[in-house]
Amino acid sequence: MKRLAILAAAILLAACGHKTAPQSTFVSAADVRPASYAGKTPRFKALLYYSDYVEEAHRDFSHQAIEFFHRLTYGEGWIMDVSTSLLENGDLSQYDVIIMPDVAPSSPADQAAFQEYMENGGGWLGYHAAAYNDQSLKWMWFRDFLGGVRFLCNTWPPQPGLVNIEGHDHDITKNLPDRYVAPATEYYQWQPDPRSNPDIRILASLAPENFPMGLKDVVFGGDFPVVWTNTKYRMVYINMGHGDECFTDATQNLLFVNSLRWVVSQSPKGDPFQR
Repeated sequence: MKRLAILAAAILLAACGHKTAPQSTFVSAADVRPASYAGKTPRFKALLYYSDYVEEAHRDFSHQAIEFFHRLTYGEGWIMDVSTSLLENGDLSQYDVIIMPDVAPSSPADQAAFQEYMENGGGWLGYHAAAYNDQSLKWMWFRDFLGGVRFLCNTWPPQPGLVNIEGHDHDITKNLPDRYVAPATEYYQWQPDPRSNPDIRILASLAPENFPMGLKDVVFGGDFPVVWTNTKYRMVYINMGHGDECFTDATQNLLFVNSLRWVVSQSPKGDPFQR
């Protein structure tokens, strides 16, 4: 009788549109590759480059980003230099990834150094205002690097948003849910649409259910990517990064960690996590 009752319940759930959890295959820990410990040799080196001469909300995000990534260095599994000067520590080639939470290089010397770094296999993880560019931009390489896009409009004030994860066949998105509600931030919309560029791989976008979005500056819809990579480079751009709430959600933090890990794992020097 008990077995019949379980079967009946399963049939009822299926009829109501509920899916039963997939059965996972048991694999003993002893049957997989042994854990790899970094020991006294850091796996990679990063530079977090930021500016304090930005609007307060971007500065707040940068300071929280410094703390967030610093915690990931505990035990010195990797090394992170933090600087408001891109070239303060010398040649950028020593870094496996450069994290930019609030600003892009602005001086001709910094722009030339960053361009050379990226064109020779460098890694970049950029947030929000680090990609901001409008009609006044003269550094056209950087616009092409982002996917050929420039700022179109933004939502305001900062608010939570429903985010769609666009597939799970990428290392950044493979362990994320199909959707999640991102903490309050300001979102930039771009033109032309990043999705129109064949070199751009969209990883996440604002869900259509969000629109109209904004209470002062209102965006009424349209394709709205918020995380993408230009497949010509080792880079990820993440639209989130305005204010002091962006690190308050575990799913979004996982997205941030996955993005860092993926950029580093694609290094021409080899994947440091496989050592």
